[in-house]
Amino acid sequence: MARTASNMIALGTPAPDFNLVDVITSNRYSLKDIRGAKGTLIMFISNHCPFVKHVNEEIVRLAGDYRVLGFGFAAIMSNDVENYPADHPDNMNEVARKHQYSFPYLYDESQDVARAYKASCTPDFYLFDDDLKLIYRGQLDDSRPGNGIPVNGRHLRDAMDAVLSNKKVPGNQKPSMGCNIKWKYAPEP
Repeated sequence: MARTASNMIALGTPAPDFNLVDVITSNRYSLKDIRGAKGTLIMFISNHCPFVKHVNEEIVRLAGDYRVLGFGFAAIMSNDVENYPADHPDNMNEVARKHQYSFPYLYDESQDVARAYKASCTPDFYLFDDDLKLIYRGQLDDSRPGNGIPVNGRHLRDAMDAVLSNKKVPGNQKPSMGCNIKWKYAPEP
C-alpha cells in the first residue's frame, strides 16, 4: 500500500472557502455553513483507502465528542471516481450511513477544493481556529494499519483540547500518512 504524507502548509493560512454537495442530504455546504464557534475541522477522506478505513471509527467518535463543544466538522472526498469507482458519491453515501457520520460528507468533483487546501493524502486533517486560521495540520495519531498502535486520535484531540483550554496549539506537528489523492490530472505545485 502506497504511503503519501500530507503537505505541511504554513500555520496561520486562512481556510479556503468551498461550496460542495453533501452526499448524505444532497444539500450544498460552504465553509461558513460548517464553521464552529470554537474551530473548524476539515478532513480529506475517501471510501477505499485502508488508512481511512483504519481510523473511520475514531473520526466518528471525535466528531461526536467535539461538535457539542463548538467545533464544526466536514469531510471532503476529492478522488477521481471514474478511475476509483469505490469513491463514487453513491458509495460515499453508503459509507457515511454505515458509520453514522454526524457531519457533512462532501464531494469535490472538480478537485478544486483539494488543490486549494493543498491536500495530498487521505486521511488529511486541517484544524482552523474561530477566525478560520490554520492552527493544526497533520495526523490524527501515530496509528497506521498494521503497526499495532491503537487508534485514539491523540494528536488531533490534543490540538482541540488546547483550543478549549485557551492555550496555543503546539507548532511541532507530524504529517498525516495515507493514500495519495487520486488526481484526474497532476495538480499544480
